[in-house]
Amino acid sequence: MAKAREIPGLEPDLSYREAAATTVSVRAQELFDHAEGVLDTSEIERVHDMRVATRRLRAVLEIYEACFPRKALRDVLGDIKALADALGERRDPDVHLAQLEEFAGAVKEADRPGVEVFAERVRAEQGAGNQALAAALAEIQDSDLRGRLAALAASAAPDGPPRRDVDGPAQDAGPDAPSEVTP
Repeated sequence: MAKAREIPGLEPDLSYREAAATTVSVRAQELFDHAEGVLDTSEIERVHDMRVATRRLRAVLEIYEACFPRKALRDVLGDIKALADALGERRDPDVHLAQLEEFAGAVKEADRPGVEVFAERVRAEQGAGNQALAAALAEIQDSDLRGRLAALAASAAPDGPPRRDVDGPAQDAGPDAPSEVTP
C-alpha cells in the first residue's frame, strides 16, 4: 500500500481554511498520481493504492466540509465515491485471483483444472470490473474532477471567494470551524 504523502506546510499555526486548501490539494494530486497504469490487470496494487487515495481524499473533504460550497462538495464527493466503487469492483476479483493462484499451488495436480475453471470466471469478473473502472476514469476526466477539486481547494484558501451556499448568503468557513489547526 502506498504511504500517504506528507502535507508540506501543514503547521499548527495555519488557519482551518489554509489547512483545508493545502490538504485537499495534496490528497487530490495523490489520487490522480495513482491513476497511471491502474487498468493494467497484471499490476493489482495500483488499484489498491488508488482506492486508498479515494478514501483519504474523501476523509479530508469531510473533515474540512465547512470550508467548501455545499453543492460543489456534494457533487465532488459523489464522483469520488463512484470512482471508489468502480475501483472496488475491480479490486475484489484481483484479490480473489491472487488467492486462487496460491490455492492452486497447494492442491493436488488433479484438482488444479477445477480451480482454473473457477479462476476463469473470476477473470471475467475482473474484466467487467476493469470496464467499469475505465468508464469511471473517463467520467472523472469528462467532468473535470481534477479542476473541480482545485476549485474547492481554492475556495477554502483564506484569500479565496467566500463560501456560497445555494440556499443562503456568502459565509466564512462556518461558525464551528476552528480558527487554527491544533497539533
